[in-house]
Amino acid sequence: MKRWNGWGDEANKLDLPSTADAFLLSKVGATTPLVDAQLEDVMKQVPASRLPHHPLFNLDPEVRIRHARGQSLPDWLAMRSGDFEYFPDGVAFPENSDDLVEILHFCQQHNILVIPYGGGTSVAGHINPFASEHAILTVDMGRMNRLIALDTESQLATFGAGTPGPQVEAQLRAQGYTLGHFPQSFELSTIGGWVVTRSSGQQSLRYGRIEELFAGGEVITPVGRLNIPTFPASAAGPDIKALLMGSEGRIGILSEVKVRVRKLAAQENFYVTFFPSWQQAKEAAKTLVQSDIQLSMLRLSNAIETETQLALAGHEKQIALLEKALVVFGAKEGKCMMTFGLTGTKFQCRSALKQLKKITKAYKGLYTGSFMGNKWAEKRFTMPYFREALWQKGYVVDTLETATDWHNVDNLLTKIETNLRTVLNQDPTAGSPQMHVFTHLSHFYQQGSSIYTTYIFKAGDNYQQTLAQWAKLKHTTSEIIVNNQGTISHQHGVGKDHQPYLATEKGELAIKAIQSLCDTFDPQQIMNPHCLIASKPASAVVPQQASTLSVQSSGDNTQHQEQVS
Repeated sequence: MKRWNGWGDEANKLDLPSTADAFLLSKVGATTPLVDAQLEDVMKQVPASRLPHHPLFNLDPEVRIRHARGQSLPDWLAMRSGDFEYFPDGVAFPENSDDLVEILHFCQQHNILVIPYGGGTSVAGHINPFASEHAILTVDMGRMNRLIALDTESQLATFGAGTPGPQVEAQLRAQGYTLGHFPQSFELSTIGGWVVTRSSGQQSLRYGRIEELFAGGEVITPVGRLNIPTFPASAAGPDIKALLMGSEGRIGILSEVKVRVRKLAAQENFYVTFFPSWQQAKEAAKTLVQSDIQLSMLRLSNAIETETQLALAGHEKQIALLEKALVVFGAKEGKCMMTFGLTGTKFQCRSALKQLKKITKAYKGLYTGSFMGNKWAEKRFTMPYFREALWQKGYVVDTLETATDWHNVDNLLTKIETNLRTVLNQDPTAGSPQMHVFTHLSHFYQQGSSIYTTYIFKAGDNYQQTLAQWAKLKHTTSEIIVNNQGTISHQHGVGKDHQPYLATEKGELAIKAIQSLCDTFDPQQIMNPHCLIASKPASAVVPQQASTLSVQSSGDNTQHQEQVS
């Protein structure tokens, strides 16, 4: 069963190696774990629902708890402390588009606010209820989880928007195809969530980001159905697909997703190369990408992340032998690890590996083969469990991500890491905590790269202090990002957490255009308020007496069951 207060399945966990305690103690210091709340105690806090009766609504307190928070660090602290603050008034579980039409029509009539919900993996506050005089309904898309159609001639697949990553791939692979979209949240996140938050998968060099994979589909909006046809390309005015991607539930609920798929590749392997320094490694990565070598994945860890990964990898004997060998070949302190994937035909992979070795050798790269690369691939979707493992030892971990042009990568990366390491030292109430900060470049483009920074610190004396420390780290670093040519989000979307910084990136005119889009599709402002951009108060919007939605009643009393992330 999925954890009610953390990530993933209760049966799954990530065991830290025996070397972890000494390593973390040296980097962060001694810790005392905070006490977790119990589900039974939280259930006593859930207030009576304000929703009128509807056969599609589930008002059970535990169901409402399990849909009240995502996976951001504030969400984590709320779940662990039991201080949720707000809960949805109920959860709807639609099984088809007609159910969605009925739900939105009912919500318009009764001034009910709607939060779309996919896998619950948002790290930006997309799915969190908030203080409101109106009832709040979460719409869980989890029952719209099937491959609806596969056009093998055009290589287009149609899915229910609530289909989680493993089911997307399993249903395609059964017929010899793949989408190839593998975000770290793959275990739980949904195909609809990927679209509306502009997700990026780990193998985006081969398959592309979700905007390149998304071909069309259907959106149920408060003013009608929006059908987006599939064209290989079109010059017929602005691209409606682009308006939907990144809309985060503000214009409606994505019900069906049509995506471009490929036949399964004949071969796929992952490899690791080490470089003596960051500058050599970064220049090698830029050259590889700008040379159009057929890579499917590229990840470059800076020196501190490389040290951390080797220390926490387990396999102590093999790692010790590797470290000795690297010293012999000149990769000592300050070495950086590059992990890359090759996917395609045997000829394509063989040719790409030959080109890659030639380029990396010019930058003193030390190729180590596929052992470590394939070990990374085996565990790549277990890393979200890392937070649970650290939490049990009293450590807090979070991430920040952005993207910028090549000329600015080092500048922005340095400012991000420096701020995370030092900003709490300026606050006498924070106690000058030790911060372990490290970064990798996870997605690469001809123009630039993403920057993905992880920071670990010990939990405060209590939950309030821990949250206050996180808030200062998050706010000050986000300000640095948007004021230094970085995007506030490369892959996690905007939600509520990043919304305050969006205007700096977009500008006043662009924010007005986004607001106009929301007003067009959601004139009553019931859809996911406060995400993406600030909402008008729902009480200030005049309710419509009639909706243009065509409503088809379900005609029974069975409860139905998916979206943002």
